[in-house]
Amino acid sequence: MATIEPTASGLSAHSHTEHAGTHQIGFIRKYIFSTDHKVIGIQFLITTLLMMMVGGALALGVRWKLAFPDTPMPFVGEWLFSSQGGQITPEFYTMLFTMHATVMTFLVVIPILAGAFGNFLIPLMIGADDMAFPKLNMFSYWFMIPAIAFFGFSMADPNAGPAAGWTAYPVLSALAESAPGSQTAQTWWLLGLTCVGVSSMMGSINYLTTIINMRAPGLTMFRLPLTIWAMFITAILQAFALPVLTAAGFMLLADRVFGTCFFIPAGIVVNNADPTVGGGQPLLWQHLFWFYSHPAVYIMLLPAMGMVSDMLSTMSRKPVFGYRPMVYSMSAIAGLGFLVWGHHMFTSGMNPMIGMTFMVSTMLIALPSAIKTFNWLATIWGGKPEFNTVFLNCVAFVSMFVVGGLSGIFMASVPTDVYFHDTYFIVAHFHYVLFGATLFGVFGAIQYWFPKMFARKMSEGLGQLHFLLTFIGFNGTFFPMHMLGIGGMPRRYADPYIHPYLEHFLPMNQLMTYSAMLMGFAQFILLFNFLYSIKFGKKVGRNPWNANTLEWAAPSPPPHGNFDVQPVCYHGPYEYSHPDWNGRDYLMQTDESMEVALAAEAGSSKDQEVST
Repeated sequence: MATIEPTASGLSAHSHTEHAGTHQIGFIRKYIFSTDHKVIGIQFLITTLLMMMVGGALALGVRWKLAFPDTPMPFVGEWLFSSQGGQITPEFYTMLFTMHATVMTFLVVIPILAGAFGNFLIPLMIGADDMAFPKLNMFSYWFMIPAIAFFGFSMADPNAGPAAGWTAYPVLSALAESAPGSQTAQTWWLLGLTCVGVSSMMGSINYLTTIINMRAPGLTMFRLPLTIWAMFITAILQAFALPVLTAAGFMLLADRVFGTCFFIPAGIVVNNADPTVGGGQPLLWQHLFWFYSHPAVYIMLLPAMGMVSDMLSTMSRKPVFGYRPMVYSMSAIAGLGFLVWGHHMFTSGMNPMIGMTFMVSTMLIALPSAIKTFNWLATIWGGKPEFNTVFLNCVAFVSMFVVGGLSGIFMASVPTDVYFHDTYFIVAHFHYVLFGATLFGVFGAIQYWFPKMFARKMSEGLGQLHFLLTFIGFNGTFFPMHMLGIGGMPRRYADPYIHPYLEHFLPMNQLMTYSAMLMGFAQFILLFNFLYSIKFGKKVGRNPWNANTLEWAAPSPPPHGNFDVQPVCYHGPYEYSHPDWNGRDYLMQTDESMEVALAAEAGSSKDQEVST
């Protein structure tokens, strides 16, 4: 265990004394247009949880159509589709899967990781009093609101909602005549996407600046928790990849609104409209879109990897196995993520030599991913795990990531991808990685850091019930999709059963839909547990998990400025269960040594007895 003499070189530019004395500010300034990173993080968290329910409802609409294609949609079918006998129309179906993917990707998974937990945890875990740019931080949240409004307008468009999928490939998304949902709805969709992009860029600049410049004294880069390393690497990905998609979005908007021809080829005739002019290239959009959107997969995954690493170490009472290899692996995953976008385009007529290059670089990602997986297992091995909600969700994260990673190998290989690319096998892989893995990590993180947010614990019984139902519902929904894909069932068909060779998949689709309903119901348990525990959860102190990282040295909930005194870091974040310790089994980063920690603990207990 290394120790150092703390220096002032890492002191925050916003020193603690600047925040001495809480500002007397009104409710709106304090809780609505707040510049406090903790409030902004909780704003992101509540907003994204609500959006998760919206995205889930859209998914249930998709599942209903696939399981019961000739049956009226429950509750809203007669109102929305009275002329169709209450059945979902094909146009509405395309809107459902487009907006489900849009909401879950851009309004749930990305902002709940980087927006909610990034905002709440980064200053606390590095010993800073706030973000480097608090007002920019506030704007990063408020740019989400017009994005939600624009996406809402696109869904409510009287002609039909956006129909080009979340990838918005031209010419379907570029020509207003190509489909009912390609008219104004697609323009609203692009405006929403642009706002989300601006929001994420604001956040990434803030995170990078804060982590580089505002770490506590003694907190070197290789004493950072893996959560912060993951947020740091994710911010780099966002800063370099997101401008490409934002620029592409503006170009597509210009094609639709101003008549430019970036993505529209000449001479295309769609639905008896006049032939198009210009000489644009539809494939250019695919290159620009996937140059961002493949790194975006890791933007949606790396923060969860970091958080799960921290939670597994705490719950197993063991140091993270291979701390530096974990950092290098995350860096390698991020770096390779910029080189593999072409594997999404194997079926676009790509030169086989270029396809081979993308195939090899994609398969290389398996190496750092495997290092992380084995290190998580080695962290648990030989530990003293407590099988609580946090630990169960973390293990589910690792398990689902392994399943999703193994199925991804088939998409990395050109010959198998050509067969699987347009089938439900892709849907299964995507959801195992980005829903199964990421959201189980998020569910564990909510349970783990809830005491720091509200000084109370969430109900353990409700947490385990939510985990159990979600785990069963998730696997019942998505695992059979592998079989559908192998059987050749194409995705995005409103009624696949018009093809006789797919009729026998109907019972399997019905089972998947019942499982999806179970999973959707389970999320109400999570919401109830979250809201109920804010008021009635069991009260806890600063460090209910006996963890080591800096946020647990702050009061719960942390006040304005976060810490009582400027924290000083003496060692790494994973000092657990040292064989020479005869007292407690953890040593916080702020404790100079175990003897000092025990003496401080004894003094604190004595003070409490006197006050009692």
